[in-house]
Amino acid sequence: MTAAAPQKLRCIIFDMDGTLTQTNQLICDSFNHVAEKYINKRLTPKEIVAYFGPPEQEAVENMIGTRHIDEAMKEYYHFYQERHNDLASLYPGIKELLDFVKSNGILIGLFTGKGRRTTEITLHEFGIERYFDIVMTGDDVDHFKPSGDGIRKIMAQFSLQPDEVIMVGDAVADIKASRECGVRIAAVVWDSYSKETVMEAATDYLFHSVQEFHSWLEQMLHRTTGMS
Repeated sequence: MTAAAPQKLRCIIFDMDGTLTQTNQLICDSFNHVAEKYINKRLTPKEIVAYFGPPEQEAVENMIGTRHIDEAMKEYYHFYQERHNDLASLYPGIKELLDFVKSNGILIGLFTGKGRRTTEITLHEFGIERYFDIVMTGDDVDHFKPSGDGIRKIMAQFSLQPDEVIMVGDAVADIKASRECGVRIAAVVWDSYSKETVMEAATDYLFHSVQEFHSWLEQMLHRTTGMS
């Protein structure tokens, strides 16, 4: 962690998968639920990750083609919702972190590559939709991560300057998106997906646990606002 703390933090933008939510198994199983039926193949996590970037519908279409895409997506969404609470969870301490950020009057944004439908399922199932002042999904941007399009849209919505924003994410795509927009990036590696790659990248801050990030944020706000 080498960058200086922002003098005036007005907004924290969180990624979702691997940052707020432990959803990798749910996503992989949802993809394979469709892949096994439509291309008669079970994909490895690495093969599934290769489709990441666009939201689920485009990713699934790239995987199985266009012929059965409408039917396949109905099955994908049904599986995602039905198995959500069996296969996914919030990382410990996330609700407490969001409560803390909210109680300090800081705007909370969500910028995820997921589509709108699966994002809303996850926010609702975990009961965290109320925390977010704005939700930016892969369906809401013109260019997908690692483009910073979603960050720019959030900044424009609230008339934010780059030095008033921190992006929190677990992937190299989050780092690239932040750099493109000139905002600080807090890379988090409490999930195993792409941990080594992220740790090798140039970040402003690096955190190994939710609790470590929460403690740093408390200290940073105490220094910059003088709160007790």
